Amino acid sequence: MSTDVAIRTDGLVKDYGAIRALDGVDLEVHHGEIFGFLGPNGAGKSTAIRVLLDQLRPTAGRAQVLGTEPAAGGPALRARIGYLPGELAMAGRATSRELLEHYARLRGGSGRGRIDELADRFGLDVTRPVPALSKGNKQKVGVIQAFMHRPELLILDEPTSGLDPLLQQEFLTLVEEARDDGATVFMSSHVLSEVEAVAGRVAIIRQGRLVDLDDVATLRRHAGQQVELVFSDDVDPAPFRELTGVEDVEVARGDGTTQVTCVLRGEPDDLLKLAARWRAVRWSAQDRELEDLFLDHYRVPAEELHTDEEGAHDGR
Repeated sequence: MSTDVAIRTDGLVKDYGAIRALDGVDLEVHHGEIFGFLGPNGAGKSTAIRVLLDQLRPTAGRAQVLGTEPAAGGPALRARIGYLPGELAMAGRATSRELLEHYARLRGGSGRGRIDELADRFGLDVTRPVPALSKGNKQKVGVIQAFMHRPELLILDEPTSGLDPLLQQEFLTLVEEARDDGATVFMSSHVLSEVEAVAGRVAIIRQGRLVDLDDVATLRRHAGQQVELVFSDDVDPAPFRELTGVEDVEVARGDGTTQVTCVLRGEPDDLLKLAARWRAVRWSAQDRELEDLFLDHYRVPAEELHTDEEGAHDGR
């Protein structure tokens, strides 16, 4: 395994009986990067994370975390990881401080000195019993315990769930600080805007398979542009629908004009040459968001999802 790789999976498969949750996932996450792992609930994100943490064993394939197979790493490997689960379970009647100090003791005292600093940043009253905390305050406890020991690797599953917008921004600042200190961050989310704000690369998973993986800028280019052309003539939409790189062509007619809208992926030269056949009176082109690309993948019927493996795993 390359020393530059913090997380690697090769052909990772996980079955729950007849249900395949992960279907041959190949992934590399480099040391020192913030990596976004995107998909809706049920896509396989949490299952992949639980395999990386040895909470689940793969049906087939293999995984390595910080150079070690999760099943072989034991407590020594887990001490190098900060983990925030998607569903926090906090039993007992301890206060937040008592719980966080308990986590520090499990790590040989590591992180105890950051409890007050991080509690102040996130506005957490550490004297309140955990059972009395709201969902948002419990999430703060989860964030603090994941970051407080300055781990080499942070694995964060839906980390901003329950946090208000100001604290979501504070969390993203904390993620960037961890990266600047040399940590690797693997962040699973269905909130694209927060991942796009900090991640260098992003993978999109659907029904247990990676359907796209690249740096954020390239994925934005994949998302393309939303183009609108307004003509003073009656325009035939058929030639637009035949153009390579032009999708989702829609036509609206009224008041003596024809409006053509489409998604353009790639250079506009062919589209502009075609549009020149008619008299254009107005046009606009706007970059689509990464969220649009994400939604594109999920509009494709599952039975038609046949990902090109090289395209899905470029840049890994």
